[in-house]
Amino acid sequence: MVSSFAFYALLVFAGLLLLWLLSRYMEERRYRRRPYVAPACNDWAMQPVPEEPPLHRVALLGDPGAVATTGSDPVLQLLEQWQQETGRSGTIIILGDNVYPVGMPPLHHPRRPLAEARFDALLDSLRQFAGNVVLLSGNHDWNKGRPDGWEYLRRQEAYVREKLPSAHYLPADGTPGPVTLQLAPGLLLIVLNTQWWVQRGARPAANAKEPFRQLRQLLEANRHQRVLVAGHHPLYSNALHGGKFTAKQHIFPFTTVHKRAYVPLPLIGSLLPLYRKLVGAAEDMAHPRYRKMRRRLLRVLHDFPDVVYAAGHDHNLQYFQRHGGHYLVSGAGSKTAFVQKGGQATFVHEHTGFFSVDFYPRQTWLRTLEPGAASEVFRVRLYPARAAAAPVVPLPKRLEHLLSR
Repeated sequence: MVSSFAFYALLVFAGLLLLWLLSRYMEERRYRRRPYVAPACNDWAMQPVPEEPPLHRVALLGDPGAVATTGSDPVLQLLEQWQQETGRSGTIIILGDNVYPVGMPPLHHPRRPLAEARFDALLDSLRQFAGNVVLLSGNHDWNKGRPDGWEYLRRQEAYVREKLPSAHYLPADGTPGPVTLQLAPGLLLIVLNTQWWVQRGARPAANAKEPFRQLRQLLEANRHQRVLVAGHHPLYSNALHGGKFTAKQHIFPFTTVHKRAYVPLPLIGSLLPLYRKLVGAAEDMAHPRYRKMRRRLLRVLHDFPDVVYAAGHDHNLQYFQRHGGHYLVSGAGSKTAFVQKGGQATFVHEHTGFFSVDFYPRQTWLRTLEPGAASEVFRVRLYPARAAAAPVVPLPKRLEHLLSR
């Protein structure tokens, strides 16, 4: 009797789960690869950009490690067009994962020729730029976080010093930072090596808490400037590393690791997305090391409104406005992956491209640039912030959490 009841209960549960997955799949088909803009910003195309030229522009390009090596990569072509429009009054920040799949292997390694070809294509596209070039490292540059990752990182940094000596590889030697670079009068860049906190094995010795104290001191001392903070790992995300998965990934869970790993595991397959959402691989927000780093960093940034934090890591374009600050995910330099619409996001798009932050004398604007006929698909004024259409009554934290899931 008990066993038959358990069987029917399991059958009902399986049916409900499959119905939920089917409804999710149909919903995802309607919005995937289409730009999502929060209702409050649906009039973005009508918002006038200042007529005067910007004082400085910053291109934020993340995860370009799989660019085409033939000279025909659409994102690099768009970046070169941005360079021509910008001139020397600009900065290009490469937000990590510069070489797929594992960074820069040793000489004579079978993967070394492809790594050099891909990295050379990226560096060649930056060579003629008259402005600043800054490169960060990501988890793939550290041999996907494996214990020998620091060796891979140092090889990549040495390669940049040889091939593009005018570029800044920050922070140097894999240290956590923060380090600063004055981009223009009144505009400061602060760079963190977020991989340091989640890296296994050897890494430069440092106190795990001290960088956050230093970051707070830097932000406090530079309240008179506009500040851009850059790191590889996002602090908000509606995508894979933020615990968001497609219905397909519940049925074919190994596609989260490789897009062509179509091994059907219905019902059982939901355990992997659940694991990555609640426990997390080392590159996921849910992982204890990542979670601790994120919590400490947000504790600092939430005290400094109008700061822009830019990251890559997830292969899409996302913008969040939280606690008066601005949080970007610009990891669509060479790959794309699912991103869930709505939640706390103002804008998301599963498409290649990058963000440009344009600093005018009295305003700061965010522009989303993508290869295609209409390269700009979204823009918003970051500073001063847009006035709200009506007073917003804050929701109780528990209700806000449930609605944003």
